[in-house]
Amino acid sequence: MRKLKGYAIWAMAALLSVFMIGCTCQDDECGDGDGWNRHRPTVTFVTPANTETGVPINRKITATFSEAMDPATINTATFTVTGPGTAPVTGTVTYDGTNHIAIFTPDSDLTPNTTYIGTITTGAKNPAGVSLAIPFVWIFTTGATADTPQPEVILVSPADLATGVPINTAVTATFSEAMDPATITTATFTLKQGATPISGTVTYVGVIATFTPSSPLAINTVYTATITTGAMDLAGIALGSDFVWSFTTGSTPDTTRPTVILVVPANLATGVPINTAVNATFSEAMNPGTIITANFTLTGPGLTPVVGIVTYNLLTDIATFTPLSPLAVNTKYTATITTGAKDLGGNGLLNNYVWSFTTAAAVVINPAPVALGAAANFVILAGDGISNVPTSAITGDIGVSPASGAFITGFSSPLTCPEVNGTVYAVDAAGPACAAIDAAGLTAAKAALTVAFNDAAGRTVPAPATVSGDQGGTTLPPGIYKSTSSLSIASGNLTLDGQGDANSVWIFQIASTLTTVGCGASVPCATGGNVMLINGADAANVFWQVGSAATIGQFTAFEGTILANDDISIDTGAQINGRLLSGAQPSGAGAVTLISDIVTIP
Repeated sequence: MRKLKGYAIWAMAALLSVFMIGCTCQDDECGDGDGWNRHRPTVTFVTPANTETGVPINRKITATFSEAMDPATINTATFTVTGPGTAPVTGTVTYDGTNHIAIFTPDSDLTPNTTYIGTITTGAKNPAGVSLAIPFVWIFTTGATADTPQPEVILVSPADLATGVPINTAVTATFSEAMDPATITTATFTLKQGATPISGTVTYVGVIATFTPSSPLAINTVYTATITTGAMDLAGIALGSDFVWSFTTGSTPDTTRPTVILVVPANLATGVPINTAVNATFSEAMNPGTIITANFTLTGPGLTPVVGIVTYNLLTDIATFTPLSPLAVNTKYTATITTGAKDLGGNGLLNNYVWSFTTAAAVVINPAPVALGAAANFVILAGDGISNVPTSAITGDIGVSPASGAFITGFSSPLTCPEVNGTVYAVDAAGPACAAIDAAGLTAAKAALTVAFNDAAGRTVPAPATVSGDQGGTTLPPGIYKSTSSLSIASGNLTLDGQGDANSVWIFQIASTLTTVGCGASVPCATGGNVMLINGADAANVFWQVGSAATIGQFTAFEGTILANDDISIDTGAQINGRLLSGAQPSGAGAVTLISDIVTIP
């Protein structure tokens, strides 16, 4: 799902949210002395995200609050969706009191390729009668199709088969997409010791569900967690099967307080781009339910609160505050992580963590990531076919469209496709016996790939830097890099330096071919040809838009998502931490060839 581009969208977001800057707590808005709300409630997370595009037309719209709200004030008068223009969308509004989430369910599918505006008005109040300071407004744009892929569990904590787990741990599951919070309950997320259910509570925020046991677990004991097929996404699509994992406790609780070990922008940084996201890396996994706008704030100028959304990634232990509109130029901002942020054992920070930075004196924009929409769940997506020379190891879904499933070949057992830790999708029954038939889902994924390819190719903000020829031996900071011909990595490694920013993005615009040069049987190649990530760089934020074909050399290590117009060929023994998405344009051939390679979705 592609982000809207450039200053026009920033201007639209700014116009919609110019009145959204809050104020400090006044005498009549701090509660009634019974402990309620010394500050007003806020909206901490929304789906779809602000300025998101390619949104499936059959999804519900949600808004998560920073605290409990009065259900009587969460209704179609206080939660509205309009579009096209000011035309109201009819629907129903429900409130999930456990997770503080309001859910707007449209009466019918939204109109394709249309911009909508979501609004939470100041009529939304908490149980003490304290309202939002100002309306919360965000925009999103639908795509052409409905949501059809099944959601998946992509990360769990504790990990499957983990040992020595603290007895006071909470258990989490991260989904591949936003889920319907009404379906994330103690009925669909269970924890058992043998056949004995463990009592506890289930909460849901962002894309993460958390099971918190009512009391410490037994020492040195095996527990089994399950997410059932009753868990559904916002389009009403369930998991394909129950997701089950187990872990073994240790003998002690976790009593170590978490700390903040890295922040971006750095403390006292200057010249910060106005569209920056602010993030903090913790020393350990945190409880997602405590990583919210109440515990992660941004203010500036002075004490003026910045309106934004907070997200948390359990894989990296990074919390991110994304302002809803651009920051002011040449202005000092202060970020704070409060002691309300807690780890999975319930331990909070010892003290508030506070840092500040100053934005650039002139407008400076970092590139936004290329949103992949329906193609995001695929580690390999091809137009003409996928051929494999056993044995490869593939983590993530793969699929071919519009070519027949007969062009998915070379797996050691067509009955089970053991090389694929994911689902094999085909448009018909001619493929391997392991394949699932989903022509509509594949069509949507290929359409999303085309959108993402064109988005990456058309990016102009910030201005692309020109590159050409062999990039081996170079180090590149985040940005957009444009080659008017071919690009190669041959004489050494290409290093991408995140400069401590987990949100740093690289977009390579390559008019012709991309080639990396391989070597003998060692990974990564000692002689070069690899893509290396340092200082917080993330493969999920590296995009290679290739105008023709891409070839990754033997026994090289490669990072990032390839969006290729034509074929992608991976030579023997390469390791890919990214996606191979070929046939990006309707005219593109788009086959993917593997030879005993490792391909892992980032």
